[in-house]
Order: sequence, then structure tokens, then C-alpha cells
Amino acid sequence: MSDASIFDVVDATWPAARMIKDGPWILREGKGGGKRVSAASTEIDVEDADIDQAEQAMARLGQDALFMLRKGQQGLDRLLETRGYRVLDPVTAYACPVVQLTDIPLPRVTVFEIWEPLAIMLEIWAKGGIGPARVDVMRRATGPKTSLLGRWNEHPAAAAFVAMHGDTAMVHAIEVLEHQRRHGMGAWIMRGAAFWAARQGAKTLSVVCTDENTGANRLYTSLGMAVVGHYHYRYLPDEKDKS
Repeated sequence: MSDASIFDVVDATWPAARMIKDGPWILREGKGGGKRVSAASTEIDVEDADIDQAEQAMARLGQDALFMLRKGQQGLDRLLETRGYRVLDPVTAYACPVVQLTDIPLPRVTVFEIWEPLAIMLEIWAKGGIGPARVDVMRRATGPKTSLLGRWNEHPAAAAFVAMHGDTAMVHAIEVLEHQRRHGMGAWIMRGAAFWAARQGAKTLSVVCTDENTGANRLYTSLGMAVVGHYHYRYLPDEKDKS
């Protein structure tokens, strides 16, 4: 996958409430759904005055100024740094052929495909900070999609969301209950997503992960997924954050 295509998949499978073209910027109205659906981005070179335009537009949406920066955007990165913007949540994107994760049959009653999510899945997500606004993001996805319920030792263990864009599936919102960790549940969820994606005709399975989530990065690497992109955010801290 190219850097550009992975961002198309992110936008389609984890969609903002609105995407607005404003000059050189793509603005996202997130409605509380998190950074990925609220950040402004651009695909062309911009000048310092263009940042003023983006800040004003995000203020009109009732959102704090937040920018997503991709590979090759060092110029914008420097402009934002000069204005006092701080780096937030560097992210790595991974991908692999779907068939790479369908080589082992899923153990019986380990991963279930369910849409809409069950109450127990909403509870699992809530424990990991994935609340109603992020579930609304899942509901906005218009392509093929499903949620996954993982079980271990005959009890609920994990929840995740997977959706399609073109021939690529992307997994989001993977949450494993703390007392059910270290049993390989994350790997089974990814394999369950791959089996679902294969039935939708997908060729590629992808996922994005903050760099600070060492456990998840280790999981995707152990599954043989390749790094296909990076991005990070910059935000303007409040005065109270500058101390």
C-alpha cells in the first residue's frame, strides 16, 4: 500500500461526520469522535497564513486546532512548531495480505461477527475509553463493516470494528479486557477480521496504532504485518499545559 492509499482507507472506514474542503485544507468535523476524525490535513504545500485560515475554520466548527501531518510534510511541521504546536500521538500504519492471516483456522466460539454491536461489546469498548461518540463513527462507515466479539474461557474478552474500502479492510477499536489479556486474544481478533475481510473480497488487511502502544505494535509485527505509513498530530496546548 502507498502512504496516500492508507489515508483514504482511514477516512473511509473511520469517517468524520463531515469532511470540508477549505482552500488547501481538508477539515474534519468529529463530533467528539477523537483526533482521527477531527484533525485538519493538506496534501499540498502551505504558507503560514494558511494556518490562520485552518485555525479559524476549526474554531467555527467548535473544535480545538489540530493538524495531522504525514510523510514529507516537514515544512508544515516546522511552521506549526514555530507557532507553539506540540507533537501528539505519532502513529504507525501496518498492512499485510489477507491470506497471511487466514492460514490458521479460528478456534471454535473464539471470534463472532456481529452488527450492530451487542451491549457487552459497548461495555468492553467503554472500559478502554471508546465511548458513544466513537461508536457513532463506526455507524457512519458506509461500506461493508462488522464488529467482532472475542471470547476466551467461555467469557467475553474483546471487541473490535472492521470495515472495507475498495479491496482493503481496516481494523479499528481493538479492546481486550484487562483480565483476558496474555491469552493471544488480540491475534485471534486480527485473524477473525482477516476471515471476514476475505469473504468481502479484500486483498489487504490494515490497522493503525499509536507508537506508544508497545503491546499492539509488537502484536502486528509478530503477525508479519509490514509498516506502510506514519503520521502524527500537532496541537496547540492551553496555557495550563505549558507549565
